Amino acid sequence: MMSTDTLTRVEIRPLPDSFAAEVVGLDLSQPVADEDFRRIHRAHLDHHVLVFREQRVTPEQQIEFSRRFGALEIHVLHQFHLNGHPEILIVSNIVENGQPVGLGDAGYFWHSDLSYKEKPSLGSMLLAQELPSEGGDTLFADQHAAWETIPPELQARVRHLKAEHSYLAKYEELRERSPWRPKLSDEQVARVLPVVQPVVRTHPGTGRLGLFVSEHFTTRIVGLPEAESRALLEELFQYATLPQLQYRHRWQPHDMVFWDNRSVLHLAAGCPDHLRRRLHRTTVQGDKPF
Repeated sequence: MMSTDTLTRVEIRPLPDSFAAEVVGLDLSQPVADEDFRRIHRAHLDHHVLVFREQRVTPEQQIEFSRRFGALEIHVLHQFHLNGHPEILIVSNIVENGQPVGLGDAGYFWHSDLSYKEKPSLGSMLLAQELPSEGGDTLFADQHAAWETIPPELQARVRHLKAEHSYLAKYEELRERSPWRPKLSDEQVARVLPVVQPVVRTHPGTGRLGLFVSEHFTTRIVGLPEAESRALLEELFQYATLPQLQYRHRWQPHDMVFWDNRSVLHLAAGCPDHLRRRLHRTTVQGDKPF
């Protein structure tokens, strides 16, 4: 652990009318002192989404900072790993020499990253490399607030239910929308078998309850007839993404955004196809939900 680095004057600045916060005074191209890291870790728990401005960092530096929070995931779509750095997934709509350089339709549906794994992601860091002149925003929805918004009778109904999550839930639909999304190999399919998660999870860092379902990956409520399961999920999806629970991030050059996948859902708002967009994502492994 790093303990000899110079302490900086880091400020955690809540963003107006949202749960998110901006981290001011930190240069992630330099080693982060332990005390600064502890403040960032606490702020991540408190605000769910942290925005680091003007971060001109290398892939190695992004990976190093991400690893302070835990082991990193290697995304199943190896086609879009950054060359030499499989910990980084390229999120991009850019096509070069007739081939996509990254995953162009990432975030098309509301979701929590890797909820389809037995140990879903703790959080994801997304670093802007190239931004469009319009569009390209990312929306986040607070799932603790969503849970608190649900009427008590519905809370009681769903509190101890479980749901299935599958990476393949909308994969073919996305492939029909995008000519660039690759067909999965048998080996890739075997790596993303469906898992069962609690509908309401307890955040391991704060003890707060939050919804843990999404329109992208949640396929059914375990033990309910299909029609009843679908109706209940649709109702929960509506609570999960209420406009008043959302923060819209409007990207600026060299932004890095670190969000808590145990606390928020996110959605890519999209941008015109002809405008180039490229970001680099690292994803921190989390714990088994309870």
